[in-house]
Amino acid sequence: MINQDYFAHETAVIDDNCIIEKGTKIWHFSHIMSNCKIGEGCNIGQNVVVSPQVILGKNVKVQNNVSIYTGVICEDDVFLGPSMVFTNVINPRSAVNRKEEYMLTVVKKGASIGANATIVCGNDIGEFSFIGAGAVVVKEVKPYSLVVGNPSKQIGWISEYGQRLYFDDKGEAICPESNEKYILNNDVIKKIG
Repeated sequence: MINQDYFAHETAVIDDNCIIEKGTKIWHFSHIMSNCKIGEGCNIGQNVVVSPQVILGKNVKVQNNVSIYTGVICEDDVFLGPSMVFTNVINPRSAVNRKEEYMLTVVKKGASIGANATIVCGNDIGEFSFIGAGAVVVKEVKPYSLVVGNPSKQIGWISEYGQRLYFDDKGEAICPESNEKYILNNDVIKKIG
């Protein structure tokens, strides 16, 4: 450990060569494996496994019973709901070693993944998108999209505050919580104020 300015419960296991930034909390029975990078102010819940070389940005919230496998990168302000699942090999077999085939999955800034959702490896999750509980993600998720179901499908758009956005005939929407304005053009959202 390079930095000791974080909290780790006495039952947590932290392997060698991890970088854990200040203000991070690691709770009961969690295991942070070698060569991980965990940013400032993260919260790692109970019974979480963070596999080797995983990168978590600042303020990442990992709820109980989540396994974050090698090949996953979470940018700042990501939320990983209870018991959600990442994969890292597209065709796993017990008798076939595929450690050299781990696929990259990037969860972009501000995205939320609901409880018991499954993210199949190699599918990036867009900025501020929202994956509903129990969804099975088998393709890339667009920024600001609301995705549910198995297999997952986009059913709408969502604001940076996690509120559903409803666009008028001019392609404009206002977040009911923040009053921020969004423009939808050619299936791409931009926040304009």
